[in-house]
Amino acid sequence: MALAKAKEVVSANPVVVFSKTYCPFCVSVKDLLSKLGASFKAVELDTEKDGSEIQAALAEWTGQRTVPNVFIGGKHIGGCDATTALHREGKLVPLLTEAGALAKSSSA
Repeated sequence: MALAKAKEVVSANPVVVFSKTYCPFCVSVKDLLSKLGASFKAVELDTEKDGSEIQAALAEWTGQRTVPNVFIGGKHIGGCDATTALHREGKLVPLLTEAGALAKSSSA
């Protein structure tokens, strides 16, 4: 049930951050996405009643047990390090744009 819920959330949103409210790495990723102007859905596993089941399902699905667990365009990206590394390499904004999470810049 938790896996189906996680997959549904990922397929319904261009960007999803499975997170915990008290996790500094989660806050960093959400801050980065906000600064970039990306729309994203944060699922706070510590406040969801089935959060621990969702986290276990994500571990089974992605091989990653830790949070943040980031998906862009339905693809598993990874955690904080992977997301910030993509940004440093200039690859995050194109991924976000392609997923429809960023409005295309109209200043041509």
